[in-house]
Amino acid sequence: MGFDFGVAQPVRLTKVSPARLATFDDCPRRYRLAYLQRPTPQRTGPWAHSTLGAVVHNALRALFDLPVLKRVPQRAVALVAEFWKDAGFESEEQAARYRARAKGWVAEYVEDNDVSHDPVGLERWVSAPVSGTPGERPSMIIEGRADRIDARDGSLVIVDYKTGRRPPDEYEARASQALALYAVAAARTLRMPCTAVELHHLPTGTIAAADHTPESLQRHLQRAEETAADLRLATDTLDAGGDGDVLFPPRPDRRCAWCDFRPSCAAGQEAAPQAQPWDLLAP
Repeated sequence: MGFDFGVAQPVRLTKVSPARLATFDDCPRRYRLAYLQRPTPQRTGPWAHSTLGAVVHNALRALFDLPVLKRVPQRAVALVAEFWKDAGFESEEQAARYRARAKGWVAEYVEDNDVSHDPVGLERWVSAPVSGTPGERPSMIIEGRADRIDARDGSLVIVDYKTGRRPPDEYEARASQALALYAVAAARTLRMPCTAVELHHLPTGTIAAADHTPESLQRHLQRAEETAADLRLATDTLDAGGDGDVLFPPRPDRRCAWCDFRPSCAAGQEAAPQAQPWDLLAP
């Protein structure tokens, strides 16, 4: 009959995580292979740098789960040994060298930093409906797990551990979309202000810190909303029978050398020679 009762239609929220957004931005084809295609296509084997990072993350999470008096370097070293895996390393000798290095990293981290305060979140799941435009209805739900969330002086701090080849700086901390989105979601989830983010680089002891403004957080939200809209359109069109190769094209570059889905992507194989599983270890 064409009647308009002035009832607003429900807004469809796109559920996204920093990892999904980053994957789609970097390479739409990788996003489709990782999150949409079933069964999941063939992947590479484990990467040594990923194994190393996971071990350090798990050891530090377990350390902060302990009573304060047990958060000592010796216990941190023992936790590395407890969580250690050799997956992706070139040899037992190489794995042993990096196991020793990881033990030294966490021991120095405990010695050089105040670990007496209990975090408000360890691998904490945070989630919040948000909009990229101030005053508009939420268009997406951002969610994910933050490595660590501290409470300091009445506000929250997002802490992310790094074990890569290069120490981060303040610019990298401020430019990190993942940290910014975690800050927004943590503030909404835990009902405390959160503008501070930190990257803790274990190999060098570097702590790269940045303090966001409402404007800088809003810029990250706007960029996330734009990516989420592109992602949703491509996914909906694929579900309606669209061509996946057209909707999710590859973006070949040097990162194709260590992409998990290299065995299933001819464009990636042509873009760069295959990296060895241990090539991205911190030197």
